[in-house]
Amino acid sequence: MQFTHDTVEALQGAAGLVNTRTGAGSGSDHLTPERAAQARAEGVDTLTTVADLEAFVRHWRWSGTPDRRFAEVQRVRLVRPRLAQLWELDEAGVVDLVNVLLAEERAVPRLVDHDGWGWHLHATDDDAPFATRMVVEAAMAMVDVVRAGELGRLRRCEADGCEGVLVDLSRNRSKRFCSTSCGNRVAAAAYRERQSQQEV
Repeated sequence: MQFTHDTVEALQGAAGLVNTRTGAGSGSDHLTPERAAQARAEGVDTLTTVADLEAFVRHWRWSGTPDRRFAEVQRVRLVRPRLAQLWELDEAGVVDLVNVLLAEERAVPRLVDHDGWGWHLHATDDDAPFATRMVVEAAMAMVDVVRAGELGRLRRCEADGCEGVLVDLSRNRSKRFCSTSCGNRVAAAAYRERQSQQEV
């Protein structure tokens, strides 16, 4: 199943946002999937400052510039548990949540063309707060996922101890980990297990 670029970007951005949460502490350098996975393993929340939000926006190529106030960081942080539900609910629950999110944010779809992406949908004003834009874009992307019958592409990381989420866009639906670091950690553990078995 091929999704449009705006759907793919919104899904991956939503997963990235969900994956910023966990514990206390921060650092804007944790925003690559690998660093986010490492931070989660250490119980670190990677979205606690204005600098973290700015780095997140740059990494996921969001258009616009975040409001440089801590209140915006707080609003975006409040979005995470709601978006995390998209990975937890069954189809009926996802549909209900998407409809609620779109209604609450008064989403009005419109066609736009910017940054060389070609025509795609936005459903908020360009100057809407980032938290609003993130919610609406994730909800709009989920409309495509539900209509295509592809909710199975939203998964949890299979690495022990990782609470990360992922979007499996692979052709053969083979993606198992939220980052290469989680995949490498599982592979290393499997290798050590094989080595210990051979030594017995």
